[in-house]
Amino acid sequence: MPPQRKDAARNWDRITAVARELVDEGTPLQLNDVARRAGLGVGTVYRHFATTEALLETIATPRLEHLTAHGRQALTADDPWHALRDFLERTVEAQVTDPSMVKVVAATTDALPHTTELKQQLWSIGNALFARARDAGHVRPTVHDSDIVPLMCGIAYAVLVHGDKPDDRITSAHRYLDTLLEGLHA
Repeated sequence: MPPQRKDAARNWDRITAVARELVDEGTPLQLNDVARRAGLGVGTVYRHFATTEALLETIATPRLEHLTAHGRQALTADDPWHALRDFLERTVEAQVTDPSMVKVVAATTDALPHTTELKQQLWSIGNALFARARDAGHVRPTVHDSDIVPLMCGIAYAVLVHGDKPDDRITSAHRYLDTLLEGLHA
């Protein structure tokens, strides 16, 4: 992406900040609402983000990049079980604390190629961590790598639906994840 003019860069920052606020509040993301709240013209918002999905993916990108980097680092850890556990803990924390993550990760298509790349990297890393733990004898042989994503989504869903206060979500997510991991552990 070529460098932006200073005013365009300020507008981009303002748009993404307002979008983050709206998503964190639980307000449905609409580009017209973002423009109004940011004090910008609708055309300005659409010039930066053609769709709501592109804007949502943009605000989820830093978390996706962080998880991907963390996952790569986990692949180098000596203990495969602890590496998998740590990666799953970080993943579920992201799901229950960042409302943009749930929608972006669950989407079957992506607006931005970078989002697709990050999601593919995360799945690949997660599968590699799972395979390492399984190959080391830490995971029950009846559990398949394709089981992990639905189970993790189930944990996030349970935490978000059962009305835990935001401050309690991570504690609940860890408790549910511990229960899941006890069931996975050989």
